Amino acid sequence: MAGRAWRPVLAGAWLLLLLLLLPSASAVRRSDFPASFLFGTATSSYQIEGAYLEGNKSLSNWDVFTHQPGRIKDRSTGDIADDHYHRFEDDVELMHSLGTNAYRFSISWARILPRGRFGRVNLAGIAFYDELIDSLLHKGIEPFVTLTHYDIPQELEDRYGSWLSDEIQRDFGYFADVCFAAFGDRVKYWATFNEPNVAVRKGYMLGTYPPARCSPPYGSCARGDSGAEPYLATHNVVLSHATAVEIYKRKYQSEQKGLIGIVMSTTWFKPMTDAPVDRLATERALAFDVPWFLDPIVYGDYPPEMRQILGSRLPAFSPDERRKLGYKLDFIGVNHYTTLYARDCMFSPGCPLGQETQHALAAVTGERNGLPVGPPTAMPTFYVVPEGIEKIVTYIMKRYNNLPMFITENGYAQGGDGYAHVEDWLDDQGRIEYLDGYLTKLAKVISQIVPRDGADVRGYFVWSLIDNFEWLYGYTLRFGLHYVDYQTQERKPKSSALWYQRFLQSLLEAQ
Repeated sequence: MAGRAWRPVLAGAWLLLLLLLLPSASAVRRSDFPASFLFGTATSSYQIEGAYLEGNKSLSNWDVFTHQPGRIKDRSTGDIADDHYHRFEDDVELMHSLGTNAYRFSISWARILPRGRFGRVNLAGIAFYDELIDSLLHKGIEPFVTLTHYDIPQELEDRYGSWLSDEIQRDFGYFADVCFAAFGDRVKYWATFNEPNVAVRKGYMLGTYPPARCSPPYGSCARGDSGAEPYLATHNVVLSHATAVEIYKRKYQSEQKGLIGIVMSTTWFKPMTDAPVDRLATERALAFDVPWFLDPIVYGDYPPEMRQILGSRLPAFSPDERRKLGYKLDFIGVNHYTTLYARDCMFSPGCPLGQETQHALAAVTGERNGLPVGPPTAMPTFYVVPEGIEKIVTYIMKRYNNLPMFITENGYAQGGDGYAHVEDWLDDQGRIEYLDGYLTKLAKVISQIVPRDGADVRGYFVWSLIDNFEWLYGYTLRFGLHYVDYQTQERKPKSSALWYQRFLQSLLEAQ
C-alpha cells in the first residue's frame, strides 16, 4: 500500500508539467454537450488485465491464439498486459484524476465461468469485478460493462465450435444471467458484444483472429469456409444477443433499471468517384457492415442489400427466433475510428480478392489518386477524418429511428520508428488534434435539435485509458491517454490526458 500512496503524487506532477506545455486553442467545449452526457475512457479485459492463469481463470481463445507462433506482430501475449488485475485501484485513480464520469470495460468470460455452463461460477472472478465496480462507484464513475470483447473460454471452442454451434446461445445466456445477478444492482449500462462484425469477419472470413478459420480467396487456413461460416456465426451471435436481452428484460430490468445494447465497429465509406456504380458500392459496403447485425436485432431480418446478393447463404430466422428478437435493445454502441473510399466490384474489373468487403461486391482503400483520405495514423487503414463520425452517426440515426447511441470507442494510434524516448510518446499532439476534431463534429450532430433532428447520443469514451495489448499488433501500437512502461508497469499521463482533463473540467471555456 505504501507504493500506491505516492503514485498519484507522481501522476499529479506529470500532469502539472504537461499542463504548461499544452496548446491553448480548441474548437470544442464540454458545454457543447448535454449536462447528463457520459464522458469516459474504455478498455477490454484481455487487453489490460493480465493474470491470465490467476484467480482460477481458465484459458480464453485469445490466450491460446497468442501463444501460437506467428500470430502476433511482436510475438507478444496478454499474459501480463497492463497488470490491471493487480493495479485496478491505481487505474481507477487515473480515471478520477481526469474527471471522467464513466468507464467502459469488459468482463473476462473465462474468469467468471472457466468452463462455461459446464462448470461452476468462479467466486474469485466475481470478487475481482465486485471490487472494481465498487471502486468506480466510490469515485463517482459509472460502470459501462461489455459482456464479451472478443474473448471467450477456450473450453467452448474445443467442446462444440463456439459461434458455429447454436449451443453457444445457451452458454452466452447463462453467462449473461450470472453477470446480471452478480453486478446488475450497481451496473446500469450493459453491452452484450463488442464489435461482433469485426470478430466474425476476422475469425471466420479472413482467419486472422481466433478461431482462425477461412478459405481462399480470403486466406489460407487449416480449416474453414469463408463463404458460409461467417453467416452462421453471425446468426448465432445475433441470437445469443437476443437471448441475453430477453433474460435482462424479463428478469432484471424492472428492478435494476439499467439499459442493454450492443457495440458495433463502424467505418464511414465515401464513394471513390461520383459514378453511380461507386455510390451503390458505398451503400453496399455500409449495409454489409453494421446493418448485417443490427437489422436483424432491430427489424427481425438481415438487410435487403445482403439478401439481394447472398440469397440463401444468409440463414432464415424461425418463428421462435423472431419472437426472441422481439425484445428490443435500448441503445447502440458506436466504435468509430476511420473513413475509407469504396468502389464498385459488381460491374467494374480489377478488384482485389480477399478483402472483407468482397462479399458486398465492393473494394475499399484509404487512398484516391495517390492521396490519403485524411492524415494517416500508425494503425493501417485508420485515417483522421473527423467528419466521418458525423456521417456515421447520422446514418445509424436514420436507419434505426434515432435509437439512443453511445460513442463507445474513438481514439488515435501512435507507433512506428519515430519514438526513441518516453517523451516522444508523452507529447501526443496528433491525438489531441484527433480528439478535438472528432468531438467537434460529434457536438455538431447532437446539437441539431431544431426541428429536433439531432442524434440522440448520450456518451463518449476515449480509447483508451492506458496503452495496452493491441490484438494482432501486440504492443507496437499505443492508443492510451496514459503511457505504460511494460517493464515496470508505471503509468505516465500524455499531453492528451491533460487535454481531456481540461476539456472535462471546462477549463477551455475562456479560450
